[in-house]
Amino acid sequence: MKRNISLRISIKLLLSVFIFFFYVNFDALAQGEITKEPNIVLIFMDDMGYGDLTSYGGIGYETPNINKLAAEGMRFTNFYAAQAICSASRAAILTGCYPNRIGVTGALFPNSKIGLNNDEETIPEILRKKGYATSMVGKWHLGESEQFLPLQHGFDEYFGLPYSNDMWPVDYDNKLVTDSSSWRSRMPPLPLIEGNKTIEYIRNISDQNRLTKRYTEKVINFIERHKKKPFFLYFAHSMPHVPLAVSEQFRGKSLQGSYGDVMMEIDWSVGQVMNTLKENNIDKNTLVIFTSDNGPWLNFGNHAGSSGGLREGKQTSFEGGQRVPAIVRWPNLVPAGTINNKLASTIDLLPTFSVIANANLPVKKIDGVNILSLFRGDEDANPRNHLYYYYNKNSLEGVRMDSWKLILPHSYQSYEDELPGNDGFPGSRHLDSTGLELYDLRRDPGERFNVKEQNPEVVKSIMDLVKVAREDLGDDLTEREGNNRRNPGRIN
Repeated sequence: MKRNISLRISIKLLLSVFIFFFYVNFDALAQGEITKEPNIVLIFMDDMGYGDLTSYGGIGYETPNINKLAAEGMRFTNFYAAQAICSASRAAILTGCYPNRIGVTGALFPNSKIGLNNDEETIPEILRKKGYATSMVGKWHLGESEQFLPLQHGFDEYFGLPYSNDMWPVDYDNKLVTDSSSWRSRMPPLPLIEGNKTIEYIRNISDQNRLTKRYTEKVINFIERHKKKPFFLYFAHSMPHVPLAVSEQFRGKSLQGSYGDVMMEIDWSVGQVMNTLKENNIDKNTLVIFTSDNGPWLNFGNHAGSSGGLREGKQTSFEGGQRVPAIVRWPNLVPAGTINNKLASTIDLLPTFSVIANANLPVKKIDGVNILSLFRGDEDANPRNHLYYYYNKNSLEGVRMDSWKLILPHSYQSYEDELPGNDGFPGSRHLDSTGLELYDLRRDPGERFNVKEQNPEVVKSIMDLVKVAREDLGDDLTEREGNNRRNPGRIN
């Protein structure tokens, strides 16, 4: 009898201890307190549109591994790249800054004299101070000179292309350029870099067909070598940017031609990454983020993605240019199968990672905000209530405030009312312009109904934000210099 009573007391004691530690741990997660540094995997697509994943409405091909990522994590519906073009967007995601703040604009071409300034602190530099191993695989596009390459910006390892996969002396028909008047005739061979050195050249589309698999193999190797310590992995795919290239395994497998084939191979790559994390028993303590650098290059027709019904695409400040898919998975904190409709941006990742790793923010001013509360699924959280849309060197073309978006007068290259190209050849665009326009994105995500006359108080509130931005960063459209812009890096 005494033995049974003793056993019951022991069981109750163990149960009490279990409940105590469960609630302490649960409360820590609820408060955003991270008890163990997670691994962080950031998968960044190139020119993938808002409507390109099947979980966002894509059709004609399947993305089951990315769908699973969304089912096990959180899908964002109001997530934005910082600018609708390659280099600027990539500078922003790594520094937490609007790219015009740090002097990186547009898409840097081979032999560019500028790049990401070494004085700017990046995600890998911040995390490396906390003991993280860091690796970058894929498209860099922040300067090709050695002083600008990833190893000089906080990465321990690098394997990939220094810029876009179309910046080479090969024409739209995948043949060497023979027309000396073409800008492509002045392009050098496309280098594949490991560390700081070119290890080979990508000379034809057959070489590009192997890129996604080669990238994926490098990523898997890095994870397996660093599974016992925290790591940051930046996996920046070169596609679905044109020219589209895909391995034999996926060629002709979709109903959407080459674009669908490429998306299926990228989905396979995501599956390989997730399987590697699981096989090494680190998937539950790994934060995985999947997103894109900007919207689709629509004038490439069947070799371009989908904006999912949003207005315009890449290289514009309309929603199709900057609103992108974003999926976040982290079983230790992110509630599975959830959708987040709050405003967030790629510039918010650096400060969020800093909190997660208990690391210091950069000394210089940044523009991102901590969105860990959104990852946790806090219903009342709203860390970002406005976002600026910049393009060209330093043109403020729009502002979003809550669900409202004010378009400022500017000119832009439009895809609308133009017949797109096909099979790797671009169609036309035309110069268009817009005046002051207000859209309620809650009701009108396609930006079709200008409601500024009905909402003058909203226009006034957003113009107050415009005034602040112009004083801070300036605005080429109104010939303002701004007080807080910094210089890019320049070749020594």
